[in-house]
Amino acid sequence: MEGIIAIWQRDLKKFFRDRARLFGSFTMPILFLLIFGGGLSGTMETMMTGNLGEDSGDFNYVEFIFPGIVAMTLLMTAIFSAMSVIEDKNFGYMKEMLVSPISRVSIAIGKMLGAATVSTIQGVILFLLIPFLGLSYSITSLLLVIPFMFLLGAALSGVGLLFASMIKSTQGFQLIVQILVMPMIFLSGALFPINNMPFWLDIVVKLNPVTYGVDVMKKIMIDVDSLSATVRETMGLNLTVFGRQVSVFEEIVFILGFAVLFVAIATVSFKRAHA
Repeated sequence: MEGIIAIWQRDLKKFFRDRARLFGSFTMPILFLLIFGGGLSGTMETMMTGNLGEDSGDFNYVEFIFPGIVAMTLLMTAIFSAMSVIEDKNFGYMKEMLVSPISRVSIAIGKMLGAATVSTIQGVILFLLIPFLGLSYSITSLLLVIPFMFLLGAALSGVGLLFASMIKSTQGFQLIVQILVMPMIFLSGALFPINNMPFWLDIVVKLNPVTYGVDVMKKIMIDVDSLSATVRETMGLNLTVFGRQVSVFEEIVFILGFAVLFVAIATVSFKRAHA
């Protein structure tokens, strides 16, 4: 346990000392907010009003995508945090940990907790934009979503750890992860509805863990019950699997299972890579 805490603390210290990383990680989310929130909000809201009439209510597109932007931050931060594993290998710090009494399972778990904590902190920092965007999420919903953000960050960090254990260079890691991250973002419902996808693409959507993460965050942060059934259906807020609508509890169980599975796989891969 002491080894896990030591690795977790080290990653947190590195995060707070690296100011360029601290502020630079917000570039992509803010860019997406400006492009999609500023550029498409009027179009989306007009389309909703034109298609649904009074059923559209006071639909706010920025309020719809903001949880997705936070999930995007969690995804990018959690996965890219695993790059520290490659850096540690290149600078020899990993060898020091491997010859220490700390087990390799503890190293993987410590790295996972560090990535999950860092990604959650960055997601929470994005909450500071809420009043400037004119959004009105309740304090209760924001407090409720934070533990889930940590869980989602832990699950996604497992993906990063798996690739970091197999790839030897940071350049190769960045290339592979970029190819992986963008489809996970665009096929998650973070920025637009995903309820009318072709069959083959719908399968990819349902296998994407970010899909369930985004859906849970939207259901927690947005007052979904206040929206009409037509709006919920149109904006993809009624996520279904095999024709049955999934509950928040089921989605959380899926994310938890995904986290356990990928951390276990990453740990096995980590053991083999450093045997």
